[in-house]
Amino acid sequence: MIRRPLIATILACSGLGVAACGGAGQATDVRAATGRVAADAAPGEGQSRTAAIGAGKVSERADGAPSSHADKPLAGKVIVIDPGHNGGNYKHPEIINKPVNVLTKRKPCDTTGTATNDGYSEAAFTWDVSTRLAKLLRAEGATVKLTRKNNTSVGPCITQRAAIGNNAEADAAISIHGDGAPASGHGFHIIMPKKINGPVDPVVNDSRKLGIAVRNAFHSGTGQPYSTYIGKNALDFRSDLGGLNLSSVPKVFIEVGNMRNSGDAAKMKSPQFRQKAAAALAKGITNYVS
Repeated sequence: MIRRPLIATILACSGLGVAACGGAGQATDVRAATGRVAADAAPGEGQSRTAAIGAGKVSERADGAPSSHADKPLAGKVIVIDPGHNGGNYKHPEIINKPVNVLTKRKPCDTTGTATNDGYSEAAFTWDVSTRLAKLLRAEGATVKLTRKNNTSVGPCITQRAAIGNNAEADAAISIHGDGAPASGHGFHIIMPKKINGPVDPVVNDSRKLGIAVRNAFHSGTGQPYSTYIGKNALDFRSDLGGLNLSSVPKVFIEVGNMRNSGDAAKMKSPQFRQKAAAALAKGITNYVS
């Protein structure tokens, strides 16, 4: 997720090469968006809504509609979704360029992210996929929190993105990105943490399990090939990303595709592909936590 070259005033991702942009910890406060869990469920044929509720087959939603709590694989689970970057980052270099400590180095708070050659931004892409994913997970019973509330503001820093997952005591956290690699490379990859003598160490193994579950589901659910330019079998391990280094809950990044590659870019600009990507991510997360 290399930053857009058009914005010369913003500091590029430090030491990331062609892989994910990690930023961390600034005072930008983002309130997690927690969705109400409940999928509509109609009473059985010939049965009144009131009788169905009384029989325990459905329960009353806050808005008065009945909803079923049976067969909810993610009931009681907390999932944190981190949509990479933010649409307003480019307007505030004084915030996103501020160095933060990610334990193995100091890096900018965040970056603008990359974009397709015709200007579809990584921030817009990650926000769209993340909100689609949140809706699907909530329908399966999960409590879902997002690290940012819109695609028009700035930040938060990568340290705060990690803290949101930690404070939520998430069962799983995922950071969604699009890469900005050389145009010849294509495909997706998962980024997982390494041990660094830090808070991530106890969850490195669980993060790997999460990463493999997401990798498998994403590959089968979208048909997106493994990355041709980084990692092995779409798996990459890093120790320079604040969002991973500072996480005390199982967490991975996904680079859904290379936004500088014309084939990947065409997919990522498609609402149909973004919905398919969200569904595949939901399946991978569900497979891991349940």
